Amino acid sequence: MIDTTLYPMKFLPLFKNKVWGGNKLKSLGFDYDPLPNCGELWALSGVKDNESVITNGFLADNTLNEALEIYMGELIGEKNFDHFGTEFPLLIKLIDANDKLSIQVHPDDQLAQTRGMENGKTEMWYIIEAEKDAQIIDGFEKSVTREEYQHYLDLGHLEDILHVEHPQAGDVLYIPAGRVHALGKGLLLAEIQQTSDCTYRLYDYNRPGTDGRLRELHTAEALDAIDFSELRQGITRYNYRENTTTQLVECPYFTTNIIPLAKPLRKNFAQLDSFVIYLCIEGIAAVKTLGHIAPMHAGECVLVPAVAEEVELFSEGKAKLLEIYVDPDQWVDNGRSHVRDFDWVARFIGSGNPDDYLDDLSTEETEES
Repeated sequence: MIDTTLYPMKFLPLFKNKVWGGNKLKSLGFDYDPLPNCGELWALSGVKDNESVITNGFLADNTLNEALEIYMGELIGEKNFDHFGTEFPLLIKLIDANDKLSIQVHPDDQLAQTRGMENGKTEMWYIIEAEKDAQIIDGFEKSVTREEYQHYLDLGHLEDILHVEHPQAGDVLYIPAGRVHALGKGLLLAEIQQTSDCTYRLYDYNRPGTDGRLRELHTAEALDAIDFSELRQGITRYNYRENTTTQLVECPYFTTNIIPLAKPLRKNFAQLDSFVIYLCIEGIAAVKTLGHIAPMHAGECVLVPAVAEEVELFSEGKAKLLEIYVDPDQWVDNGRSHVRDFDWVARFIGSGNPDDYLDDLSTEETEES
């Protein structure tokens, strides 16, 4: 008899050839031949016609969407299923920018839905590698009017009014819908975003695409999407410890934590009504839960179903993991302030044996130290 109990799932990567893409992902062990480059690796996707395929367990060869249709709240959480239905809410990517990406903006949910799309696109970046002098465009240097913006765009000098960051490995940038942004060359990063592939290109350096033609711009469509205000928060500042969960980003669309792993950790998600994604960004690690073990190397992810109350994390030597979930209390309008809300942050439940599992270090204790 086949065991139909859910388990930690792994997926086939989806490789995307991009005019600006490079070949850094080969150093992580990925083979994307016959593509000449891999600008984007979609590690976990429910996007229509780009659904991730499960590679392990009895659900192997099924898509993420097919599993979600069967297991619903058991897979993504009851409240999440009530809210998102059979659309998996997140898209997880690795991006290799060997050249500058187009200057672009994404619509928010309200604008996207008025234009016939399911939702907008808020995202975040975790920088894995950054070459010397790498740059990121992130919002406006100063507030501008629509007319001022249009003037600089028409002159081909849009970059003159945009804010530029100089990222390093380990930096985090939160890109809410409406913020004009662009990756520069020489960056390898992880991207966590709403499930949406909607991008409005504002400027693309008069560069042809992979088909030899100039890529389409969306200057008119973008006008209503752009936040013209001055950038008030660029690179996210954070401190972290080994074997400790540190929060990087918390918003209605996703919560992302970082875990530098050197010893086994056991975590309790009994009160979290959500799936949990572990994305390995450095080293080799494994996730054990629901009686199964799922190993992963840098660039791979594991999806832990919402029914899993306890998770054990292991590494071969040192590793770094991003821990990602959708906290229902962040999008449920219950009158609470969520600016510093730690009620749903998963905590370690140490076994009492320091040579086995680490004891709990709460988010509050980490921030106070």
